[in-house]
Amino acid sequence: MRPDDPQLKRLEPPKLNLLEQTYLPQILGGLAVTGRHILQSALGKTFTVEYPREQTLRSPNYRGVHRLNKDEQGRVKCVACMLCATACPAHCIDIVGATAPDDWPDREKYPESFVIDELRCIYCGMCEEACPVDAIELTSLYDITGFSREEMIFDKAKLLSVYDVTKDAEPMRTAPLTPPDQPQPKAHEYATAIEAPPGTSQP
Repeated sequence: MRPDDPQLKRLEPPKLNLLEQTYLPQILGGLAVTGRHILQSALGKTFTVEYPREQTLRSPNYRGVHRLNKDEQGRVKCVACMLCATACPAHCIDIVGATAPDDWPDREKYPESFVIDELRCIYCGMCEEACPVDAIELTSLYDITGFSREEMIFDKAKLLSVYDVTKDAEPMRTAPLTPPDQPQPKAHEYATAIEAPPGTSQP
């Protein structure tokens, strides 16, 4: 749009009067909100969630930890096209492609290595948007921790184990749209599932 476009609307900041310039109305408004919360707490109306014993419900479009999806034969769906790594603005995906086995006639390549640095990722969802075969998806899992950076670098084995944990509660986008019959996986179940020893990647 050009600067002299007649449809361009220029907004001027509102001018504050003398009282507003002291910021007293804003301060009093903030104290009123604080007082209201204190009163609600005194009356027993608390909004505290006893995490992790109580899990909160996330928004349906929340983007959490990644997973690598599997096809009907239990193989990784990724075809090592590198589109997700190319689209990633944080450059946190590293893929090493290899020639697919002879008994995989539907593809030429598969990821011999697939690594995502979960600490570097910004969870924008560009990788799953770029994937032409719906191989990578972001789940609603958010409660992951690690004692070192190495623990937060998810290899192919960990990404596939996340799929095993979440596949019933979160069907793939290509799956039929049926309501999930199983509850969301808990944090301890997820942590147990991703504790795969290094070097256990599978095709």
